[in-house]
Amino acid sequence: MLMRSFFNDDLFNGFFDDFTAPVKAAHVERQVMCTDIKEKENAYELDIDLPGYKKDDVQAELKNGYLTVSANAKNDTEEKDGRYIRREHYSGSCSRTFFVGKDVKQEDIKARFEDGVLKIEIPKPQPELPKNEKKFIAIEG
Repeated sequence: MLMRSFFNDDLFNGFFDDFTAPVKAAHVERQVMCTDIKEKENAYELDIDLPGYKKDDVQAELKNGYLTVSANAKNDTEEKDGRYIRREHYSGSCSRTFFVGKDVKQEDIKARFEDGVLKIEIPKPQPELPKNEKKFIAIEG
């Protein structure tokens, strides 16, 4: 009885339904720019996943204490043989903003892109140490 279902027409009827269903935008957004933030002694390290992006597709900008990372991917492949039933290669742009503090300067931030991961190191704000100035009390006399 169980074997019978493998040989009837219902086996493959729904097989291609998932391939032709539209991909929900929320599903794509959740997978784009996943970020891990690690605290080190003197800095914070961000690891931002950008699979499928090239170094030239990614930009980082610091403005008013906010670090914005943007990526723009283009899918320039042409259809030569056949037509696609479904394409899952992401094409478009995405960005993410992090507040890093107004005291952080652009030249203090270090970034490198390797193996689809953007690694950014942001220095921690250093507390100002109290100056050891001797303050004398005026003595009237």
